[in-house]
Amino acid sequence: MPKSTGEGLRSGGGIALAMGVMNVAAYGFTMIAARLLGPSDYGAFAALMNLLLVVNVVSLAMQTTAARRVSHDPDHVAQIERTVLRVTYLAAAALGVVLLLLAPVVERVLRLEHLGGAVALAVAAVPLTVMGGQAGVLQGERRWAPLAWVYASAGVPRLLVGTALLLWRPSETVAMAGVALACFAPVAVGSWALRGTRITGPVAARHAGRRLALEGLHNSQALFAFFMLSNVDIVLARRVLDAHDAGLYAAGVIVAKAVLFLPQFVVVVTFPALATPAERRRVLLRSLAAVSGLGLVAVAATYLLSGLALAFVGGRAFADVQGDLWLFALIGGTLAVIQVLVYSVLARRGRRSVVLVWVALVVLGVLGLGVDSVAALAWLVLAVDLVLAVALTAVSLVVTSRTEPTPEEEPQVPGVPAADPWEG
Repeated sequence: MPKSTGEGLRSGGGIALAMGVMNVAAYGFTMIAARLLGPSDYGAFAALMNLLLVVNVVSLAMQTTAARRVSHDPDHVAQIERTVLRVTYLAAAALGVVLLLLAPVVERVLRLEHLGGAVALAVAAVPLTVMGGQAGVLQGERRWAPLAWVYASAGVPRLLVGTALLLWRPSETVAMAGVALACFAPVAVGSWALRGTRITGPVAARHAGRRLALEGLHNSQALFAFFMLSNVDIVLARRVLDAHDAGLYAAGVIVAKAVLFLPQFVVVVTFPALATPAERRRVLLRSLAAVSGLGLVAVAATYLLSGLALAFVGGRAFADVQGDLWLFALIGGTLAVIQVLVYSVLARRGRRSVVLVWVALVVLGVLGLGVDSVAALAWLVLAVDLVLAVALTAVSLVVTSRTEPTPEEEPQVPGVPAADPWEG
C-alpha cells in the first residue's frame, strides 16, 4: 500500500544506500581486477562483464514485470508470486543453457584464452535472472528493507569473493568465476525474504504464466533498446575516431555512467506507484524533478571540479577531455531522465512509446557515422537524447492524465475507455 511521505523518504534513503554499496563494491572489484590481471586479461574480463550487462536485461525485465503486477493487483499477490517465481526459474534455466551452448562462440568472438570464462558467464546468468524475479516481488510489495539487503548482497560478496580468488590465481576465468559465485548471494537473501510465500488466494486468468512471460519479453526488448541507446556511442567512438580520441571519449563516458546510475534508486522506489493509475502522474512528475535536479547538480559539480572529475576517469593521461567532462555529465543526466520515462512506459504497459527509443537508437547510429571528433559525437548524443526525453515526456504526460487502467491491467468495463489511443 502507498507509503507516507516520511516512510517514502526513509525507503528511498535505504534503497539509495544499498544501491550505493552495491555500485561502489562492484566498482572496487573492477579496479582491483584491473590491477591484478593486467591489460590483456583485464580486457577479456571487461568484455565478459559487458556481455553480462546485456544478459542482465532478462533479469531487469522479470523484475519490472513482477513489480508492476504485484503493485497493481495486490488482491492476487499470492498467485502473482507463484507465477513470477516459476517463470523466473524457467527463464533463468533456459538462459543458462543457451549461454552454455554458446560458450565456444563467446570464447572465439571475445578472443578469450580459455573456455572457462564463457562457462562462468553462463553460470552467472542463472542466479542473476532469479534475483530479478525475487527483487520484483519485493519491490511490488514495497518491502524496502529486504530489497535493500538483496541489492547490498549483490555487491559486497563480489568484492570479497572475487578479490580472494584473484589473489589466489589471477586470470580472466577465475575473475568471472568469482562473479558467478557471488551472484548466488542475493538469491539466498531473496529466498530467505520470500520464505513462506503464500500458496492460496484468488486466481485471475490475466496473471497466467503465458501472459506474464509475454510481458517479460516485451519488457526485455524495451530495456534492451534503452541499454543499446546508452552504450552505442562507445561503439561509434571506436569506429569513427582514432584510438587516442576513442580513449578520451571512453573516459568521458565514465562520468556519464556515474551520473546515470546516481539516481537509479528513484526508479526502484517509485516504480510500484508508477504502475498504479491513480498515482502515476504525480509520482512521474516528482521522479522527473528529482532525477533532473540530481543531474543538474552533478553537471555543475563536474564543471566546477573538473580536475577532480579528471582524476576519477583516469588522470592526466586524459587531460584533453577535461573541458568536456561537464558535457558527458549532462548526457548522463539526460539518460537518467529517459530511464525514468522508459520505466514509466513499462509500468503502464505502454507499447508504442518504446518505438521512440528504437528510432532514437537508429538515428544516433546513422548520424554518428559522420562525426570526426570527441566533442562532435558528444553533442550529437546529447541532442538525440534530449529530443527523445522531450518526446517521451510529452507522451507520458498525456497518457498519465488518464487514470483508467489499460486492457492488460484490468478486464474491459462497459463505458470505460479501453486504452489510450497512443498506447493501445
